[in-house]
Amino acid sequence: MTARPAPTDTAHPTVAEQLAGISRLGVAYSGGVDSAVLVALAVRELGAENVVPLLGISPSLARRERRLAHEVAAVIGVEVVEIETHEGENPDYRKNDAARCFHCKDELFTRIDEEIIAQHCLDAVAYGENADDAQRHDRPGAGAATRHQVLRPLARAGMTKADVRAAARELGLPVADKPAAPCLASRVPFGEPVTPEKLRQIDELEDAVFAAGFSDCRVRHHGSIARLELPSDELPRALEPELREQLLRAGKQAGFAHVTVDLDGIRSGLFHLQVVGRG
Repeated sequence: MTARPAPTDTAHPTVAEQLAGISRLGVAYSGGVDSAVLVALAVRELGAENVVPLLGISPSLARRERRLAHEVAAVIGVEVVEIETHEGENPDYRKNDAARCFHCKDELFTRIDEEIIAQHCLDAVAYGENADDAQRHDRPGAGAATRHQVLRPLARAGMTKADVRAAARELGLPVADKPAAPCLASRVPFGEPVTPEKLRQIDELEDAVFAAGFSDCRVRHHGSIARLELPSDELPRALEPELREQLLRAGKQAGFAHVTVDLDGIRSGLFHLQVVGRG
């Protein structure tokens, strides 16, 4: 099955203009709504055979996100190329300060530069920054994109997050309403080292929470304590005796001594907001 075309060919003319002169495009792809829309619009302009979604694989990528990325690409009609990244070997990444995202994106774009462009005969590489992202000061990964001359067609076309979600619905993409899914390292408080073991624990417990039927979650890693952030309207479910035991058991199997539920619910980008003084 391929994604349905948008109702008219002029629905996103400025995105088409951003891709003018490009024959083959690589897209830094995560399976989220921004990168999926970018891939789908590029497919409409260039053809599926000329668009290459590039998915970075490392311990910081949740297993469910990897599965979903392939599923969404199949809907669009393209095949994902997986790239193994090694940001965890970089001490500047592991120390987990506010520049962590820069080092992660820099590693991804470096791997694309060195190993992928020639192999796939790419004219350019783009990523899914939208116009709202471009106005934020807490996205250091954007600096890595600038450093590697990675294109940002959605942002340059003025497409906000709401515009991107609307386009995803027009294109028939199953991620139109998908919540943001930051990498697993974002669950580790700034200043505490990011390690493969911590990422494994977070991934295993989050996978169990989703399997239990919750629509979204964050597992914040506080040493021996896992702090679950859940949608506020779903908090009562976590206290149902059978489900509470299920979550506790999953947490201990992942290696945590204690599992707690945060009554504040989900706060995306919580640790970064605390660093910039707005938490």
